[in-house]
Amino acid sequence: MSVDGLLGIPIPGVGFLVTIFVITLVGFLASNFVTRTIFQYFEKLFARLPFVKILYSSVKDLLSAFVGERKGFDKPVLVNISDNGKVKTVGFITRESLEMFGVSKHVAVYLPQSYNFAGHLIVVPRRMVNPIDVESSEALAFVISGGVAGGRKTSRS
Repeated sequence: MSVDGLLGIPIPGVGFLVTIFVITLVGFLASNFVTRTIFQYFEKLFARLPFVKILYSSVKDLLSAFVGERKGFDKPVLVNISDNGKVKTVGFITRESLEMFGVSKHVAVYLPQSYNFAGHLIVVPRRMVNPIDVESSEALAFVISGGVAGGRKTSRS
């Protein structure tokens, strides 16, 4: 017996399409409402645990900087790490103003590590960083892959 027959639909194939639609709709509703409720429960739980709260919020902020609405890795730069400027590394400016630390002529640059979900935050004089004309995602892929992927020059709008 076909899906059309089970649903009592006289047009061939419509029962199958209705079934796919219903499965998709249930999946969408479940993933949005059920998952959101579960995440909210765990966020409330993590917010009550002192050490876990700090760790969780830091990781959440880091992940949202990569893929969230408020991207923080959208300013790729080359940072001179030698006095003569011949040795450079790729990083991302994460904060333009560091007046709160008393170093107004410095910027915060995040240096992701290759093949690792980690990195270093360095504070360098603004004169030591040079914006590069590549998309952030390309620069990040380049660094994380150890220079194997990404890094293709693109025009920025």
